[in-house]
Amino acid sequence: MKKLLTIIILSTTTIFAAQAQIQKGNVMIGGNLANINLGLDAPNVLSFDITPKAAWFIEDNIALGGYVNFGLETAKNSGTITNYGVGALGRYYSGKSVEVLKHGRFFAEATAGIGGVNVSKGGGNTNGLNLSVGPGFAYFVTSNIGLETLFKYNGLVGFGSATTQNNLNLSFGLQIYLPGKKTANKIKSDIK
Repeated sequence: MKKLLTIIILSTTTIFAAQAQIQKGNVMIGGNLANINLGLDAPNVLSFDITPKAAWFIEDNIALGGYVNFGLETAKNSGTITNYGVGALGRYYSGKSVEVLKHGRFFAEATAGIGGVNVSKGGGNTNGLNLSVGPGFAYFVTSNIGLETLFKYNGLVGFGSATTQNNLNLSFGLQIYLPGKKTANKIKSDIK
């Protein structure tokens, strides 16, 4: 009997959470990985870019939060490129009416913050305002875990030997959606 009750509670919680991961009050924590490259042939390029993120859903389908970015590209007998950034992010998830897959949602993400790209050995350095925007797709493998891909335009405007830098970036990420107090209390009351 205990097993049956546990299964019913877990099923109810999972079904409710599957519909509530992008609701007001919930929290998203995770990050994106981009430009991972480990060169096996000369000049043995090593590069990666990681962007941890955290956001709070202020309304259903709308999240605001922050991000930190760090990237590195280096090669034997060559300069090292370091990029960094910190700032605010905003996300808007599409409604169920434009759902492509049963457990997937399109979203748009925009960021604004400070950042830089610095190249050693006399390369073009730019430090200043970092802006990005682009579409993405999140697929929820469980009710609280989403795998995503994000295609963004990144622009950096500031000062240095190069006043602007622009690029397009495709990244893959993992986000964990945690229920806020309101959602957790609703789950508790549904169980009782």
